[in-house]
Amino acid sequence: MTPAPAPNAMLPAPGDSGLSAVALAAPAPAQSAALTLVDSHCHLVFRNFDDDLEAVAQRWRDAGVRALIHACVEPGEIAAIRALADRFPELRYAVGVHPLDTQHWQEQTAADLRAAALADNRVVAIGELGLDLYREANLDRQLAVLDPQLDLAVELDLPVIIHCRDAAAPMLELLAGRASQDRVPRGVMHCWGGTPGEMEAFLAHGLMISFSGTVTFPKAEDTHQCARQVPADRYLVETDCPFLAPVPRRGKRNEPAFVASVAARLAELRGETIEQVATTSTANAVRLFGLPLRPV
Repeated sequence: MTPAPAPNAMLPAPGDSGLSAVALAAPAPAQSAALTLVDSHCHLVFRNFDDDLEAVAQRWRDAGVRALIHACVEPGEIAAIRALADRFPELRYAVGVHPLDTQHWQEQTAADLRAAALADNRVVAIGELGLDLYREANLDRQLAVLDPQLDLAVELDLPVIIHCRDAAAPMLELLAGRASQDRVPRGVMHCWGGTPGEMEAFLAHGLMISFSGTVTFPKAEDTHQCARQVPADRYLVETDCPFLAPVPRRGKRNEPAFVASVAARLAELRGETIEQVATTSTANAVRLFGLPLRPV
């Protein structure tokens, strides 16, 4: 896969060239204002948003972003994410433990996540959870943290937000075992960067595929092919901000407004208009997360 960096470190990358003008530039304000978009995965609790979050919010509104899903990497973030939801009414959020944050999983964590989800109807998912064998080799520990979160999602009938980096095989093995017991929750493979074959395998388990700024990277050929062939009713768009800013901002801080650039590149790859991609991805996000936003 070509997934996001770990949530506790921004990894700058060199600038890119080679895309068409449509993909290289964010939509002009007049165009963006007519769009309705959902940033299906963001992180706004990072300190590099402290000084200008109100301006960031104005830019996402100007870009047509009418809803955002804030991911959670460990329970210590939940209070701060809830405060952001109080501040920005278009924000909904998930609760969960990231596979690179397994040290935060304690005996009572599943109960704490369950309580947090039940306490606030703005919790629309469990996650981000999953497997990451790119940065860590502790597969058994990661599985021990992942399994109870999947159980919680099934219990609460909430979708999951799945992080999967260099771990498609064990993730698919786990899902196959759960499928035999009818215990695979609905959800999304976030920040997709896998192969078309891997994508088809995850689609077969009922999961959606979410494209981030990586779809704008010139060398992400597998991701480009996945964007072309994913069914229209099975894809989302996201930023994963502050990580993975799309071309031409690659290596800089990402923010929710830039999801319009992701949609523009996806449209180019699919031979559609950005309005078509915005309409489709928004309807898919509304359906998956039960967002209080009328499908367009």
